[in-house]
Amino acid sequence: MSAPVLATAEKNIFRKTNAHAGRRVCVTPANSSMRHLAYSRIVLNSAKPGESFSNGDRETGLICLSGEATVSVDGKEIPLAQRDAMYIPRDSTVKSSTKTSADLAEFSCDVANRYPLQIVRSSEIAKDPGLQFTTGSPGCTRHLQMLLAKNIQAGRLIAGITQADPGNWTSWPPHEHAAMLEEIYVYFDMPEPAYGIQLVYSDTQNPELVTVVRDGDAVLIPNGYHPNVSVPGHRICFLWAMAAHREVEDRQFGVVNVQPGFNQGSTGLEAGRQK
Repeated sequence: MSAPVLATAEKNIFRKTNAHAGRRVCVTPANSSMRHLAYSRIVLNSAKPGESFSNGDRETGLICLSGEATVSVDGKEIPLAQRDAMYIPRDSTVKSSTKTSADLAEFSCDVANRYPLQIVRSSEIAKDPGLQFTTGSPGCTRHLQMLLAKNIQAGRLIAGITQADPGNWTSWPPHEHAAMLEEIYVYFDMPEPAYGIQLVYSDTQNPELVTVVRDGDAVLIPNGYHPNVSVPGHRICFLWAMAAHREVEDRQFGVVNVQPGFNQGSTGLEAGRQK
């Protein structure tokens, strides 16, 4: 396993996490404010066509951001295409390979129990309005894919994708869920010159974080409200992954506290909540 990449200068920001070949461990509880959640990036190409690791006591989610890969879990081979995902139980040996290229996001959480191997196809998610949906109002319209959420069995991990319309806000109205869930945003599919602005704050008068985010950047959200916005003419697109503090019990999407003053209407997350 490669050494973790340490955050520099900015607390809770890890920059350019996709700027390498092979598997890079970017965020762990040992080098960040996360209690349970870890994030690695696996970039496979002709120079580095394969990687392998064992996940120990950590349940693991893989999301294919681009290309095609074959992932072997304890000898069982599974093909992954763009926006496909898979849940890998703890105590597994994982091998990934490609014949062309592939970009995989890897999220993991420590768990006490072992849950089954599960495959999630993007084509199937698209058929379920509770797993893929558009939400928000003018100025905050976005499109969500719930990849590793209420559709799978897991202990702590929830993950998916949000893509905003150009110039729109996401995670709006501002909300937080720190008592139940910590979170990481990983920005992707935002080619230059696209960028966004990310805020994280508990003190509404003095935000703890206001920063520019670009393709490959990861923002850690241990607590606080966390809205973001893309620049006009460009969309913002990011992976979100959450870890429940209490295994299974806190693993709930959309149970949030909305910032006072913005809580008159819908949170925009209702479709993705557990039924």
